[in-house]
Amino acid sequence: MPAYIIARINVTDPEQYEVYKSLAPVAIKKYGGQYLTRGGAMETLEGAKETSRVVILQFPDMDAARGFYNSPEYSKAKDARKNAANGTFTLLEGYDPA
Repeated sequence: MPAYIIARINVTDPEQYEVYKSLAPVAIKKYGGQYLTRGGAMETLEGAKETSRVVILQFPDMDAARGFYNSPEYSKAKDARKNAANGTFTLLEGYDPA
């Protein structure tokens, strides 16, 4: 069953964040992940206005998503992000309609 990581990111240093953005895709791909959205245009339909950058990743399953997040490859990206942004990363299991 697919799994998703939803990241809500508050970028504080756009220049340094570009380094993170160059490193993260390598780890995402290695663990079978793909971007579903990567900080594109958004509109709040209900509730408080969303002001964070929102990224949604899809992985084959929860184990693959955890493998990505805890991997040495993504550790390098997290180190680059440390002083460039803060945020919330949530892992959730996909829905199986069967």
